[in-house]
Amino acid sequence: GRHSMLPRHMQRLGRDWITHWNGSQILALNSPVSSCMRWAGHYPWASFPPPVPGDFSAKWRLPPFFGPWRQFQNSNWQLGNFTQSSCFHLPNPSMKSEGEEPLTKKRRLSGQHDTSTPEEETNSSNQKETLCLSVAQSEEKQSSEKGTVKRHWEYFCQHSGTMKIFENKETDQSNTESEAKFDFTVMSYNILSQNLLEDNSHLYKHCRQRLLIWTYRFPNILQEIKRLDADVLCLQEVQEDHYRTEIKSSLESLGYHCEYKMRTGRKPDGCAICFKTSKFRLISSNPVEFFRHDIPLLDRDNVGLVLLLEPVLHCKTNAAICIANTHLLYNPRRGDIKLTQLAMLLAEIASVAPQKDGTFCPIIICGDFNSVPGSPLYRFIKEGKLNYEGLAIGKVSGQEQFPRGRRILSIPIWPKKLGISQNCVYEIKQQQKEENAGEKLEAAKLDNTQEIVIASEKLSSKLQHHFKLSSVYSHYFPETGIPEVTTCHSRSAVTVDYIFYSAANDDTAAQPGAEDSVHGGLKLLGRLALLTEKDLWTVNGLPNENNSSDHLPLLAEFRLIER
Repeated sequence: GRHSMLPRHMQRLGRDWITHWNGSQILALNSPVSSCMRWAGHYPWASFPPPVPGDFSAKWRLPPFFGPWRQFQNSNWQLGNFTQSSCFHLPNPSMKSEGEEPLTKKRRLSGQHDTSTPEEETNSSNQKETLCLSVAQSEEKQSSEKGTVKRHWEYFCQHSGTMKIFENKETDQSNTESEAKFDFTVMSYNILSQNLLEDNSHLYKHCRQRLLIWTYRFPNILQEIKRLDADVLCLQEVQEDHYRTEIKSSLESLGYHCEYKMRTGRKPDGCAICFKTSKFRLISSNPVEFFRHDIPLLDRDNVGLVLLLEPVLHCKTNAAICIANTHLLYNPRRGDIKLTQLAMLLAEIASVAPQKDGTFCPIIICGDFNSVPGSPLYRFIKEGKLNYEGLAIGKVSGQEQFPRGRRILSIPIWPKKLGISQNCVYEIKQQQKEENAGEKLEAAKLDNTQEIVIASEKLSSKLQHHFKLSSVYSHYFPETGIPEVTTCHSRSAVTVDYIFYSAANDDTAAQPGAEDSVHGGLKLLGRLALLTEKDLWTVNGLPNENNSSDHLPLLAEFRLIER
């Protein structure tokens, strides 16, 4: 028959379909049902949500899964996540076509439950979408605060090299011993441009529409910035009209000075660095444009921003701090552009951060790098070197497990006219030729020598930079090995946002970095813990009622160390 592949006892369940209810009542065809009904017998776990009670006798049909009867083939029952959620779900009445994904698809696939609030339900009972929640799921939902997941502070004990966890930042006791030292906090936060949100609405199918409106989102974002109270903000996807009309003035009222660089193309967002004037004064602001009209490779409009700041408060070190912020290209299959954009940012940092003694001042690099931990681009930042010979362009960022296309990176990646060496520094401009013939001949000989050097450099497939950088976050929870997540929407949940810093020699939180790089002067004191994908789907992913971006803010506390 049509269902001959099913076990006999499963077919028998379809025929013997009159079921015991609550141990005493019998469910018949014309009986209204007010709660989940469960099949008795072999499969007590298979439950059905209540059908629409209004005209149950007219609409109730047995699912075609349980019998070969043709009269049930056109029923509206749908087999849900059979093996994972152990529930059969009614179709969402708001779905207009079979190809349209229900809002709960992502949560069912990942084993999560729906956290819809009563506001989402309509007054008419025949328009409700009901779910079968287990007792454990119900208890978990009741125990959590309204749409929030708690993030705790993690502080590093500099003596033991271990990490201590506190519920709130104020409970830390490790910094009371050094009031004279300069401690400060830095946040990196992709706040989700409203234009990009609307242009990529397929990423936010899981969200209720009212939560995606800017007038709802901005107060939430501002409140989060107020609550975390960072001394330096590195913001990405800052929409220019919103920055001009409300973001800048709102942050200035909180004591911040703001520097902003908008993208060079049609997309009206950019990067901002804002710092508290009570903690820092601005030495220089240096925008970086990654678009170059004369270089076909660099046809994207991403930007960066590099600030040189000086601590205002009395500090023995009296050193400047270089803060960089960027948002690299998203396209997973253009690793060549990503690496070139990164090299341009590093070259600008290398030109801004040198001190009189020849060393670099402490450096912090924040941003959305659109690359995952362990990828070649990530390793280049941390290790200070990358041999890219034979490396596929689609594997540079690690965003795709099985990248399409097999094109490999060219050697060199970017042309000579960019003016940036393989060491990610600006090349020295050639001196103007002297007028007399003797000096011209000497200059020609020098040019020939330089051409030989340049030719040998072009054959090199090794990139380098001169900073010893560590990541504030470790990207995996040490107890479980589960990945940390910085962004979560309908398509993916991964880490792409980072705070890198030049670690001091005695920084116990620093990971191994570039061995031959210049040492920095920052010690990581603590960080705001990240979350897992599972954590975020308990509050319906991002954005949600309380977190109004599809990224989480990253926050770290540093201490400026005397050289």
